[in-house]
Amino acid sequence: MILKNFSRVINNPEIKKKLLFTLVIFILYKLLTLVPVPGVNVAALEGIRAFLDSNQGVAFFSALLGGGLENFSIVLMGLAPYINAVIIIQLLTVVIPQLEAIKKEGEQWQRKINNYTRWLTVPLAFAQSYGMIIIMNTLIGSQYQLIDTGDFLGTVLPAMIFITAGTIFLMWLGDMINENGLGNGTSMIIFAGVLSGVPGHIFGYVSLGNFGLLAALTALTLAVIYIIIKFTEGYRKIPIVYTRTGRDEKSFFPIRVNQAGMVPIIFAISIITFPSLIGQVLANRGSGLGADIGTFLLDYFSMNNPSWIYIILYFLLVLGFSFFYVSITFNTDEVAENIQKRGGYVPGVRPGRETSEFLGSVSDHLNLYGGGFLALIAVFPYIATKAAVAAGIDTSGGGNIDFLISGAGLIITVGVILELVRRVDAELKSYDYEKFS
Repeated sequence: MILKNFSRVINNPEIKKKLLFTLVIFILYKLLTLVPVPGVNVAALEGIRAFLDSNQGVAFFSALLGGGLENFSIVLMGLAPYINAVIIIQLLTVVIPQLEAIKKEGEQWQRKINNYTRWLTVPLAFAQSYGMIIIMNTLIGSQYQLIDTGDFLGTVLPAMIFITAGTIFLMWLGDMINENGLGNGTSMIIFAGVLSGVPGHIFGYVSLGNFGLLAALTALTLAVIYIIIKFTEGYRKIPIVYTRTGRDEKSFFPIRVNQAGMVPIIFAISIITFPSLIGQVLANRGSGLGADIGTFLLDYFSMNNPSWIYIILYFLLVLGFSFFYVSITFNTDEVAENIQKRGGYVPGVRPGRETSEFLGSVSDHLNLYGGGFLALIAVFPYIATKAAVAAGIDTSGGGNIDFLISGAGLIITVGVILELVRRVDAELKSYDYEKFS
């Protein structure tokens, strides 16, 4: 069956063209991650690489957002400002009635929301680029400076402009994938960033001859991929009866177990990495109250040797953001109203407010399982590492024990691949339909 579908894809010129276009975008993106920001001190790049080697959480966060922090490249911010803009606009649509009204007006008006998001991305990227320059200058130590911060107009400002332009260019590449390639452009770029770190992760175990642990992690990764697929594709069917022309028509409304997808993990990582970064900056001051606070933050919020406080907080953040994101994206009042307008009802539940409350209760119940599963996958490497250390297992070379792709990265990878498979399947069916129409 798989070989048959693969053959259909290869023999379909339209799909093959879109796949090749997407691959070219991936290659272009990878080349951009190798181009350093103009004005950067190349000798200081080794300091960044050493910092990322010792701070896996920051390294993964960079890859997660499609950035090229390792080379302090022009796309080092990745799509982080754009994702932040999307989140802000989504929150504003809940607060501002005018934006919520625009969102309901259909595809043409949805483009307005997308344009607002793009315009908001520019100042966010510009502001965050300055913060990234200052933070990375501080984190890599005093031996080298990445950017000469003493010359704002001659060095810092041009660097900020290039970094902002890199984010905008990545955003444009995502739009090109949407129009001429396959899959969601933003997700595909993040997907490419996550996969780019896998070979290095595997080589870390191979170089130390830790083949037993590598084999175990490979088997565990495949098992977890299977479980993630089940959770991602799993949903509960809410029965709905429509009364039309004197007869009842039965249907159902699906509510997914994992309604929030990868978004809660991105939110949680953004927050949980912050105390460690601040701790690094404060600890570099040497002495005083600031240095003491920095040492405290590093002791309890280090991403390489996390405390149980860090693990529990990370778990709760993922779970909490899962509920938060679903609460602003799944409007049960709107769904209940649409069902009622079409002459439908949920058996045993009154239309209107009671239907809305019922859908909200079911959503919360499923989200407890879906969000809890996401949180468990996210904290798995830290729990596994602590268990291995307690059992006397050597974990050197791989840092924290993790899947071949990080737990959070697996959620993203599986989600993107499933969406890609659905897109290809839809393209194939459309192509077959056009042949016989």
